Order: sequence, then structure tokens, then C-alpha cells
Amino acid sequence: MPCLSGDSGSGSDDEGDDYTTDDEVGWEPPVDVNDAGLSRSPSPELLFPDGFLEEPAKLPPACPPLLTQLDIQELFIESYPDSRAGAPLLSQTNFTSDHQRYEQGIGRKTNIWAPFQSEIDWRIAKWAKMRGPSSTSFTELLAIDGVCEKLGLSYRNVNELDKIIDQHLPSSRPPFKRQEVIVQGRVVEVYFRDILQCVKALYGDAEFAPYLKFAPERHFKDETKQEQLYHDMHTGKWWWSIQTALDKNAGPGRTVIPIIISSDKTQVTVFRNKSAYPVYLTIGNIPKELRRKPSKRAYILLGYLPATSLEHIKNAASRRRSVTNLFHTCMRHIVKPLEVSGSTGVVMTSGDGVERLGHPIFAAFVGDYPEQILVTCSISGYCPRCTIPRQRVGENTEPHPLRHLRSILEALQMVDEGAAAFVKACKEAGIKPVFEPFWANLPYSNVFLAITPDLLHQLYQGVFKHMKAWILEAYGTHEIDARCRRLPPNHNIRLFMKGIASLSRLSGQEHDQISRFILGLICDTPLPNGMSSVRLVRCLRGLLDFLFLAQYPVHSTTSLQLLTDALDRFHQNKQIFIDLEIRSDFHIPKIHFLNHYVEVVLHLGTFDNFNTEYTERLHIDMAKDAYRSTNKKDEYPQMTKWLERKEKIAKHESYLSWIRSGEHPPLRTHWIPPGLNTARTLKLTKHPSVNTVKIPEVIQRYGATFFRAALCRFIVQLKNPHLSGRRLEDAVDSLFLGISHVSTYHRVKFLQYDSLTDVFSTADSIHAQPARKDKHGKDVNGRFDTALVRINDSEFSLLDTRVAQVRLVFTVPEKSADYLFEGIPPKDRPRHLVYVEWFSPFGTHPDENCGLYKVSRCNVEGGRLASVVDVRRLVHSIHLLPRFGRIANRDWTSSAVLDQCPSFFTNLYSDRHMYQLFAA
Repeated sequence: MPCLSGDSGSGSDDEGDDYTTDDEVGWEPPVDVNDAGLSRSPSPELLFPDGFLEEPAKLPPACPPLLTQLDIQELFIESYPDSRAGAPLLSQTNFTSDHQRYEQGIGRKTNIWAPFQSEIDWRIAKWAKMRGPSSTSFTELLAIDGVCEKLGLSYRNVNELDKIIDQHLPSSRPPFKRQEVIVQGRVVEVYFRDILQCVKALYGDAEFAPYLKFAPERHFKDETKQEQLYHDMHTGKWWWSIQTALDKNAGPGRTVIPIIISSDKTQVTVFRNKSAYPVYLTIGNIPKELRRKPSKRAYILLGYLPATSLEHIKNAASRRRSVTNLFHTCMRHIVKPLEVSGSTGVVMTSGDGVERLGHPIFAAFVGDYPEQILVTCSISGYCPRCTIPRQRVGENTEPHPLRHLRSILEALQMVDEGAAAFVKACKEAGIKPVFEPFWANLPYSNVFLAITPDLLHQLYQGVFKHMKAWILEAYGTHEIDARCRRLPPNHNIRLFMKGIASLSRLSGQEHDQISRFILGLICDTPLPNGMSSVRLVRCLRGLLDFLFLAQYPVHSTTSLQLLTDALDRFHQNKQIFIDLEIRSDFHIPKIHFLNHYVEVVLHLGTFDNFNTEYTERLHIDMAKDAYRSTNKKDEYPQMTKWLERKEKIAKHESYLSWIRSGEHPPLRTHWIPPGLNTARTLKLTKHPSVNTVKIPEVIQRYGATFFRAALCRFIVQLKNPHLSGRRLEDAVDSLFLGISHVSTYHRVKFLQYDSLTDVFSTADSIHAQPARKDKHGKDVNGRFDTALVRINDSEFSLLDTRVAQVRLVFTVPEKSADYLFEGIPPKDRPRHLVYVEWFSPFGTHPDENCGLYKVSRCNVEGGRLASVVDVRRLVHSIHLLPRFGRIANRDWTSSAVLDQCPSFFTNLYSDRHMYQLFAA
């Protein structure tokens, strides 16, 4: 799922979640002592004595960047045994690429911008269709005297521009067709495209040519083949088994084209309850890293199904049956071309001009639970994949056989025996009596195996949503909200300063954010009625582990076992909610479907292949914006034409990029998922946030109490790494710093590179900024984040790091640096330094119930144990969860809790990278 972080990740160095004093001071209900027990703060743990630190300053300052995903240096690939699988046709002699075919269609001669007159003529057309205002507004702009002449435009209004697009830009994707369907006397319309031409358009797009997969593979971590890896669809068992079946039935040399279909009804208006029912299509040959980016256009709108509820049918049961049959009738008409092409094959040309004999085969359906029930003709309340009885749904992880496709098809064939026999046969098979489901005649397809997990609706908007409500009922809304207001800020954590109990209609992103800290709200708190909270904490931890593991972009044999163990822990401890009389049962289909997650990974690859969040995002472009472009009357012809024009503009932009580059994107002989090896880069701004900060101000405003002594110690140990004991102390005391000021930086960023878009994005950041006033003159609290700091340079593990609060990120004046680092080669001199205050080391084991490590402040005489380290030793920001005890101390505030609370839990759920680091 995407991260809605508290930090925007863009803009100036000082941006972030800034909370004024007014934000943190507000009315709260009084503490109910009778309900929660005596109010007390957690007792401080024993502090470590002087000298407990393993001499971090003795270590070399440089620290290599950490891998943020699975650290796989070598990937062992086992290819399909028959090398003819996915091979090009031997009979092909001419190779004409997608862009070359497009160039022939456009008839370009000398003008690179044709059919437009100039670059500005093209760019304004592109802006008007992709980013611009309404058609009326654009026409009014062009009607201003002199605008068209001075810009040299070849069109004077929207109609003329549309005429150029319609007549002179070739269409790379098929046009929409309209079909009428009569349902009990009422005519409804379905708009759709030729599905086979849509598949060819995606398969033949030049943008995807370097990355397409044509044959199944088995990926392993190394040559021992003990740890198998799963990510894209070609690494799963489905593709391998289908390839084997094609080799046996149709002959060798075939290319499997997995068809992924998604459908979901969506609102296109805020008022008037206007809906659209889009159906989307993509293919599994395109890697998931491309499919998940809307800008790559790897999904194509297959059609608009009728969104009617058939209100004219008065009988409710008859209306429900009619709606189901209408859906399958429309979908059967749309997918019918796959019946022959999937069995016999059809010649497909990829974007580089290479022809292969492709078999488009329905492989996966992406949708929420109501759509899954509709597609499989199942009965609501049951599992769409397996035969588990209704009374057993959600109770445990006991496996049940999958629905038997052959027996269900036999039941559907009973329609010729009369209505009574048909209904009885369907009831015995566990499905609704639907006349010819759309998947019944699709070759090599099993709709029940095609149903995929839905992380957004099943986990975040389903099981976790239930869990959050149960926890609020168990602990009370006032106490949970009070703890939410006292969490310290972090780049990956959104602070709910008004609590979470009163929120309504939460989105998946908001549930994602709540999942990152909810365990810390209750992990050391007994239940109000005196019952032990151990089972509840373990149940929540099991669900959170399952949720975070499910989001891995690459799964292995080990991670799938961890996924199974996490689900077992959830089921073993969920009885606590029945004992608390919060639930009477767990007959929730979304809980049951978690049992199928592992088998889906083995079968089709990881869940980001089928994330409904991607298609939810497509609703904005292909349904909502398309509807807004119309005059709201007979909207579907206008919507489809608007989309066709946008697709033509996008294709033309791709062609012009190819013309300017002079060649296709470089071919990749070996696709390695970006999730396998993704390094982060530490980044600071070119210029400091404050250029001159005097040493007394460093101590007063930034809280760097032992700044001089810590910097002296760092320099001495950098020059003389073998000094220790009394000799080290004497050298530190005798060093003369000779500096009166430093330059400070208020933010350290960790950038992550996306090789597909050639863009760096902010994956994490650490703030170290003192209190200030905002532009309205209000006081803004200071923010000094906590971070993981590497303390030695051995092979990296969690025990090689320590938690520290970053108080100051600085550089010394250049002239002083020459004096202080004299004798050290320029390449080894640290440029940016960090003043940190240490927390206690990680223990041998985390807490046995919540799985979190406990840390506390390390105090010394006169203050806190502190050091100066090289900025390259910062590994990652880390979120600390206060140990609230039975009742949260109402004197604590979010901005000051790191100073007010004596001990904390380390939050391993702040983001996926932190979770993997702690779980390793």
C-alpha cells in the first residue's frame, strides 16, 4: 500500500509536520480512575553507567548504504526446460518496431511535430488534452484576439483541435463499441473494446518491449535452490503449468499471455449518486513495477458495464438475479474473442517488432469481495475460492478443497433440463443459478484459482478495520485518543492529534497509518477490567506481522512460512475478544480469505501484481475525470471519445520521445525486480539551513549540552583510533577546537532511486530543528527525531546499531576543518557531522508478547550521554513508542514526549524497510 507520511518529502529543508503549542493543548476528558486503575507513569529503568558505549568514535566514519529490500547479491534462475517456450517465430523476416509502424501511420516527412506545425503548437495541444481546463475555457482562451496568431497555432478552438487528433493521429488502441442489452423490457447500454486488440496494443507497446516476459522461470536465492523466490507472475506455478499444458495440447513454441481483469463500480459524482462501472485489462507479461505506475499506461479501459440497479424490476430476488446475469452477459460478450485465440493462439508482435505465437489466457481477477462473489457466481458470506462451510468461515486456518470447476460446469449445463433442475444443481454446487457465466468457455482458465487477495479491502478496510474497532471497545476511546496525541513525530508516521476514535469513513491510507503505531498504544497496558492483555497484544501483533509481510514485493520460502506463522498467532489468540464479549464469532469472509494468501503467491506471484489500489487510482482518470469532461447528458459516448483522444496524445508523446532519442530504450537481457536490490542515498541540502550558529546558541537552542567535549573526542579518536583510557582523556582535554560557530542543517533525507522513471524520491528523513515562529507569529515546537546509528563496521545486523536522538547536524568552518583534520587524507575527512544523544543498546531479545525492543535514555553526570558521529552512520529514522503504563500521563505532549518519558518501545512497524530490518 502507498505511504501517507507525515513528511511531504518535497519542498524546502524545513518542511514537515509542524505542530504549534495550540495544536497540542486542548480539552481532554478527565481520567476515569475507577475504570482504568490508579494513574501512574511507567517507572524508569536502570540507566547504564559511564563507559558502556563500545567506543563508537573509534570506528571509521564511513558507512556503506544499506539495502532496503531483500539483500540478494546473486539470483539463480531456472529456465523452462523447453527453450522454444516464448521464442520468436522462425518464419519472420521483417522486423518493424511499434514506433516505426506509428511513423508510417502518421506519414511524417520533414516536420518532426507533424501533424502539428511547431513544438509550441504540439505542446499546447498536449496541455489542453492532458492537463488543461474544460473545453469551453480553452476555446475562450483561443478566442482572445492575437493568441492563436502570436503562438502560431494550427487550431482556433477545441473542435478544430479535436479534428486534428481524430483524423491525423493514428490510434494505437481500439475504439469503443456500443451494444444494447434488453432486460425485462428496458434497454441498457454497454460500451466495450475488442479485447484481443486491447491485448495486442499492450503487448505491442514499444514502452514495454525491453521488459516483457515471454516464458516462465523459477527464481532461487542461490544455486542450492533451497530458497525459492516469487515476485512477478512468470515466477509462479500457474505460468509454468499453463506452458506445460500448451506444449502438450497445442505444440511447443507458444507464448503465454496472462490476462488480468479488474472490475469495480465507482461514484463519478459527489451528489446525484451517478455511477460508472469500468472494466480494466492488463497482461502479466508486463512487470508489476511498470503496471503499478499509472503514468506507464499498462492498464487499458476495456469497457463500461451497465451501472443500473434495474429498479424497474419490483421483486428483489428477481432483480438480484437479473443484475448478476446482466453482468455475465456483458462480460461474456466482451471476452468471447479469447475462447478461440486462447486455445489455438494468435500471432502477437511486441514493441520491438518480434512476432510470437501468443495465447491470451484469463489468469487473474482483481476486485473486492462483492465483485469476487459476483464473478464466481458464489453466495455472499461464503468463500469465492474454496468449499468451506458458512459456519466455519473465519474460525481457523484449517484447509478446505478449492471449488471444483468441472462439477460446477456440469451443474451449469443443467440449464437445458428445466428451471427446477438447474436451480437444484447450482445449489448443490454452491453457486447461484447464472445463465452462462463469462468464464465458462475460456480455455485453460479456472475462475476460482483466478480470484486474488485484495490488500486494500481485505486487510486495511477489512480485518484491520475490525481489529481497530475491537481495540477501541476494549480499552476505551478516551484513553486510546489520549495516547495518539502523545506520540512523537516521524517521517513515516502520521500524527492524529484529535485521536482516531471519532474518525469516520477512513480511507485505506488512513488505516495504513494507524496500523503503524496501534500496537504501541496498548503493548504495555493491562485491560481495564483486570484481565491480562497478553492474548490481545499477541493477536494484534500476529495481524500486523501478516499485514506487513503480505506487502513484500518479493516473497521467499522463508517469508511465506513467516506469513503462515503470523496468521496462526492471530487465530490462536483471537478468542480474547469473545471472552471480552466484544465478538460472538469470527464468521467474516475477509478473515477466512487470509488462509489463501500463501497459495496465491505460489500460484501467481506476490500481491502487488493484483493490488486493487492501482485500479482505484484508475477510476480518477478513466471514470471521474472522463465524466466531468462531458455535458452530463448521454455521457458515455463523450467519455469514450475523450479517453480515445487522450490515448492518442499519450502515444504521440511517446513517439516524439523516441524520435528525439533516436533509438528504442535499451533492451534488458535479464530483468531483476527493483525490489530485490534498492539502495538508499543519504542527502543533505547544498546550502545549510542556518549558515552561522554560535556555540552558545548550539547548546541553548539545539540542546547540544556537551558539544565541545563530544566534538573533541570525535576528532581525537578519528586521528588516533587506538587511543583508550587515560591517554584518550588527556588527548581530548588538550585539544583546542578554535571554532566559534558552525553551520547547521535541519533535515537529513534518504533518497530512493526508481530505475524505471529515473527519479529520486524521499523514502525517509530525519529532522533536527529548534523551536521557531511560523509566518503568523505562532510558536512552532522544535523537532529532534530519533534515528538508528551504526556503531561498528562489521557485517550489518540490528545489533550493530543504536538508537540515538539527533540534536544537531552541522559542518565546521572550512578553515577550522583544515586545522582540526590535519593529517587526514581529504577523501577520508568527514564533511557533515551529527551530535546525538544515546539510548540504551538493544537487548538480546525483544519483548516476548509485542515483539518490540525496549530502550531508555542514557544519562551521565550533568546530562545525557552524547557523541559526535559522521552523518553517514545514520541508517534510518526510528519511531519510539512511549511506554504509557496503565494510563497515559496527561502532562506529556507529542513534541516533548521524548524528553518527558523515561523509556520506550522501538516501533518496527513504522514502514516496510524498518520492519524488514528488525525482522531480519
